[in-house]
Amino acid sequence: MVALQVHFLLVPSLMSILGAAQYVMQDAALLSYIDQRFLSLERRLEKCSQDLLEYVDEFRELSKAALARLARLSTDKAELKEDVENLLTRVERAQRDIDYFGSITDSNACVEVHEDLLKQQLLEEAEEKKRLKLMLNASCDHMLAGIRSLKVVKKTGGKHGSWMKDPGKKHAKIYLLSGSVNNVVLEFANIMAFMENNQTLKARRVPLPVPWEGTGHVIYQGFLFYHRHGSLNEIVKFHLQRRSVADQMLLPGAGRVPAYQLSPQTKIDLALDEQGLWALHAEPETGGNIVLTKINPVAMAVEHSWDTPCSSRDAEAAFMACNTLHVVYNSPSGGSSRIQCVYDVLGALNAHTNPGLHFPKRQGGHSSVHYNPKEKQLFAWGDGSQIIYKLHTEKKV
Repeated sequence: MVALQVHFLLVPSLMSILGAAQYVMQDAALLSYIDQRFLSLERRLEKCSQDLLEYVDEFRELSKAALARLARLSTDKAELKEDVENLLTRVERAQRDIDYFGSITDSNACVEVHEDLLKQQLLEEAEEKKRLKLMLNASCDHMLAGIRSLKVVKKTGGKHGSWMKDPGKKHAKIYLLSGSVNNVVLEFANIMAFMENNQTLKARRVPLPVPWEGTGHVIYQGFLFYHRHGSLNEIVKFHLQRRSVADQMLLPGAGRVPAYQLSPQTKIDLALDEQGLWALHAEPETGGNIVLTKINPVAMAVEHSWDTPCSSRDAEAAFMACNTLHVVYNSPSGGSSRIQCVYDVLGALNAHTNPGLHFPKRQGGHSSVHYNPKEKQLFAWGDGSQIIYKLHTEKKV
C-alpha cells in the first residue's frame, strides 16, 4: 500500500522533469537557428560592403577617364578656335580683294543690271494686271453716277438685318435674315408674298446648323454665305435646298475689328457684283482701312486681296459694283448716308472722295447695303425697314 502511494507521487514528478527537459532542448534548437541566421546576415553584409568598395573604385576610374577626355576636348577647342580665327582672317582678306576688284569694274554693267531688274518688275506688274483683268472679266465698264430713288418695301424685324435675292438664279425668291445673330432664314416665293401683312405665315423657314454673326451675308447660286457666330473669321457655305453645310473657309486677318465703325456687329461683310463673291473687313495693321478680298465661291479660296485707302471710321456699310468698292458713311447720330470713298481694283478709277453720291430722301442709318448685279439695285436694311435703291450708272472713261 505504501509502495503504491510512492508510485503515484513519483510519476508526476518524473513527468514534470521530462517536460522541462523537452523545453530546454527546444530552446537550444531555437538559439542555434537564430545563431545561424545572424551568421548568414553577417556574410551578406560583408559581401555587400565588398561590392560597394568595388563600385567606388570603378567610379573613381570612370571619373579619371572623364576628366582626361574633358582635358583633351579643351585642347581641341583651343586648336579649333585658332583655325577659325585664321579662316576669318583669310575671308576678310578675300572680301577686301573682292571689293577692290568690284571698285575697278566698269559701272556700266551695274547700270544694265538695274535696268534689267526694272524691266522685269514692270513686266511682272503688267502680267499681274493682265491676270487680274482676265480673272475679273474686264468687260464690266460702267460706274456708279448716282442713286436715283428709294422704295420702302416693308418694315419688319429689328434694327439689324439683311434681305436679298439670289442674282445667280432665275427665280424671284426673297430671303429675309433678321437680327445680327440668328439661325433661321425666311424664304418667300416673290416680293408680293413678302409684302403681305401675314408674310411670316407664307415663308419657308430654313434653319441653319450654326447661327450667323453680323449682317454681311449673301445668297449666290443657291448657297448662303455667312460669317459663323462665335468664330473669328470662318465663312460658311450653306446649301439652301439640301439644308446642309457644303464648305467652310477662313478669311486671313479678318474678325478682329468691325468692318465699319457705325456697324460694330459686322466683322466680315460679304458682297456680290458682276464678278462674283467678295469679302470686306478691316484690320488694325492697315490703320482701320478696309481690306478687299476676291473669293472663289466654288473652291472657297482667296483669289486676291487689296489694301484699300477707304477708312472704316464713320462707315456704316459698303457694297461692290463692277469691280469697284463703294463705302457708305454717316454720322454716329444717324444723318444722311453718303458714298465718300470709291476704289476700283483695276485702277480705272483712283480711290477718291465723292460727296455727291448721297442716298435720297431719308434720314437714318443702314445696317446692311447689298448690290444685286442682275437687277442693278441696292437692297438695304435701315432701322427695321427693307429698302430698294435704284442706281444711275455711266460708262467708265
